[in-house]
Amino acid sequence: MHVRGLSKSYGRLQAVRDLDLDVAYGEVVAILGPNGAGKSTTIEILEGHRRRDAGEVRVLGEDPGTADRDWRSRIGIVLQDASDFGTLTVAETMRMFAQCYGRSRRPGDVLELVGLSAKSAARVRTLSGGQRRRLDVALGIIASPELLFMDEPTTGFDPEARRQFWDLIRVLAADGTTIVLTTHYLEEAAALADRVAVIAAGRLVAVDTPHRLTAAHTTATVRWVERGQERVVHTDRPTEFIRAQAAGGGELTELTVTRPSLEDAYLQLIGAT
Repeated sequence: MHVRGLSKSYGRLQAVRDLDLDVAYGEVVAILGPNGAGKSTTIEILEGHRRRDAGEVRVLGEDPGTADRDWRSRIGIVLQDASDFGTLTVAETMRMFAQCYGRSRRPGDVLELVGLSAKSAARVRTLSGGQRRRLDVALGIIASPELLFMDEPTTGFDPEARRQFWDLIRVLAADGTTIVLTTHYLEEAAALADRVAVIAAGRLVAVDTPHRLTAAHTTATVRWVERGQERVVHTDRPTEFIRAQAAGGGELTELTVTRPSLEDAYLQLIGAT
């Protein structure tokens, strides 16, 4: 995926401003940003569902704005809202979607991959929220897409269901599927993404691996007690600082070192816009 100078406005509101982004084959990229930052607009343009005002966009080598049906069969989309095929069974829903493509995986194989084999005969309306999201993913990958877009895939999940879903994403990524997802869960981005793109006020303010993004934008916090008083120092080199303190004969009682998190970096980045 190759994006240069992407811009989109709605009247006076500039939703996306001169955005550049590259996504490599087989990569998992998480797009982060507050509500209204431009995440959904960007994804919709990349999916070919919304026209851009300016910029160059190539997804799987083609312009999504003019791409044909063959191109669309190469991408998968998992929308934020759960699928609503309540009167159909899970298996019927899968077969209906499979028939829409010239080529597709066997529905039973896909249901096994997403952990829904035991629910194939159940009506969609009887599924739990987590099971419905798994069905959404199954529908998104039925045609073995090269690229999968996922919009807030685990919204509303309890912690156990979310981590089970993460395992599924890892399986898809290991199978070579390129994945672009939006999420409000910072731990989700840290756990799944090869790289994280942060969008604020329509602009891409940072893109890097979770580790490098964290290291570049935050500092560690060193706490200890000295002569009965708590001391706190923020530093980029906590080990070096502790060695210097120890070499000077100081006793670092109740010493703790708190490493920064991706959430710390994210809040710093969106606060700087």
